[in-house]
Amino acid sequence: MTKVGAFMRTSRLDELPQLWNVLRGDMSFIGPRAEWDELVSTYETLIPYYHLRHIVRPGLTGWAQVRYPYGSSVEDARMKLEYDLYYIKNQSPMLDLMIVLRTIRVVLFGVGSR
Repeated sequence: MTKVGAFMRTSRLDELPQLWNVLRGDMSFIGPRAEWDELVSTYETLIPYYHLRHIVRPGLTGWAQVRYPYGSSVEDARMKLEYDLYYIKNQSPMLDLMIVLRTIRVVLFGVGSR
């Protein structure tokens, strides 16, 4: 990875193009994080109730992203699903505000989940 690419990843600037998807209405600002189609197929066969996270639009940030550290294993996906389902069940302006504030904290100060 180039130095510019590494900076964009660590500063999360690589997420900016997805803002266009939010503006188009394909994504929400807050919701379960979108996954690659191949991973979704795998997770739906391995993880019960995984399909339920798709009843809301995917988001740029979400409860799982601010509560659980970065991970790419099936076990990580199981844990993130618990947070995603919690968010879906308990959606509220207050929970959205908490997610936004925690996201700002992670992006600006590097504090919290990565």
